Amino acid sequence: MKALKRIYIEITNICNLNCSFCPPLERDKSIMSIQNFETIIEKVKPFTDYVYLHVKGEPLLHKDLATILELCGKHKLYANITTNGTKLYEVRETLYQAPSLRQINVSLHSFESITEENLDQLHLFLDEVICVVKHLRDHTNTITSLRLWNLDKTKDNASNIRNKLVLNRLQDAFSYCGNIKEELGTKRGFKLSERIYLEQDYEFAWPDLSLPVISNTGYCYGLKTQCAILVDGTVVPCCLDGNGKVPLGNILTDELDNILSSPRANAMREGFANRNVVEELCKRCGYRERF
Repeated sequence: MKALKRIYIEITNICNLNCSFCPPLERDKSIMSIQNFETIIEKVKPFTDYVYLHVKGEPLLHKDLATILELCGKHKLYANITTNGTKLYEVRETLYQAPSLRQINVSLHSFESITEENLDQLHLFLDEVICVVKHLRDHTNTITSLRLWNLDKTKDNASNIRNKLVLNRLQDAFSYCGNIKEELGTKRGFKLSERIYLEQDYEFAWPDLSLPVISNTGYCYGLKTQCAILVDGTVVPCCLDGNGKVPLGNILTDELDNILSSPRANAMREGFANRNVVEELCKRCGYRERF
């Protein structure tokens, strides 16, 4: 078994949306070159079988996405993508023809910018997503996860008109014999159709050094089962360090085993093993509470 279950590789930190749940980017906007991507995957493949092509940014914006997926296949790595879904239909042929694409996660909650007065835009968005997802189901082995991670603990989520519309459309589109709303009322997610899953969860706050400390104790899978590589090659502990506040080294100038065995990385791992949170950013991570 390889050391890490997954490694996130940020192929671009540029996004075509400006969602309220995603914190502003504090780094220079950039797109990873194919040369750097291949250098990185050659270095990470001894450590994992699964790469996730995102941290910040919208990965489907990368003009060389087809080549990136081809390189994943060449190096026998399974590719996973999380997308806001807005470019899904545009790049569908690339996705259809990528045997290395193991899973695609579609953040349906990215539709939040669509007002209730313009729900026709939401219908168009869903038309495109459903079309692509059905083709992936019927003609490939790719798994799809449709995500609605926009619940609010302070509000009555049953009154969310846009969520209702989405769930009704999915119920009809996939001829689901149960009641989607009832299913989501008792569980976080479930199988909607063959290799298609629907998930609903509460919105979480990305960690930020400006936020108050949540806890000095607890556990996280950062550096135990995953790490992330930002677009410039900086290695960080996990996919939620979107602004590179815990840099451990740069994979373009060093080897991953050196970076993961550095004093800072070791201190983090040992801390979590003893339920002691070492890094200031991690102390402010709300997602960690899910563990």
